[in-house]
Amino acid sequence: MSDSSAASPSAAAVSAASVPASSRPAVVLDVWCELQCPDCRAALDDLRALRERYGDRLELRLRHFPLEKHKHAFAAAQAAEEALEQGKGWPYVEAVLGRVEELDRGGEPFLVAVAGEIGLDAEEFDTALIDGRHILIVDADQAEGKAIGVTGTPTYVIGGERLDGGKSQEGLRERVEEIADRLLAEQQ
Repeated sequence: MSDSSAASPSAAAVSAASVPASSRPAVVLDVWCELQCPDCRAALDDLRALRERYGDRLELRLRHFPLEKHKHAFAAAQAAEEALEQGKGWPYVEAVLGRVEELDRGGEPFLVAVAGEIGLDAEEFDTALIDGRHILIVDADQAEGKAIGVTGTPTYVIGGERLDGGKSQEGLRERVEEIADRLLAEQQ
């Protein structure tokens, strides 16, 4: 890369130092997830631990990668987007992932019921699933995921590095922490 900031780390450090820490961008962890995926449910503990450790210094971004083998995954991704729009994206994701078997059996009515259980506008959820207002976001995430080599869920991308959690969760949180710590230190 021949970008001038990469060639001059001191310029980047000076520029970062002149911006208050509270307004610096957080390190971003893209979480390619599917709400009908048992492996994604298993990853919740790691995601909670990362949120607890880093707070707002690590931005967890939900990215959708519905797998064809799960018939309700595409609707669940749209529902998660509606939850994000209504201000409770991660609580909704955690509630649905915590009950993957119920999603398998209940489909869209289950997704709407969970929305009501956590205080979201369930009627608006139902309408969003019918009118498909979030389809383009889900499609775009899936296309981007395929373009960068995502093949299963969960997959994490942080600092330009893709970490595949679909094969194994072993050591992934530690690797994410190692990369996040390095990126945060570079911001100081």
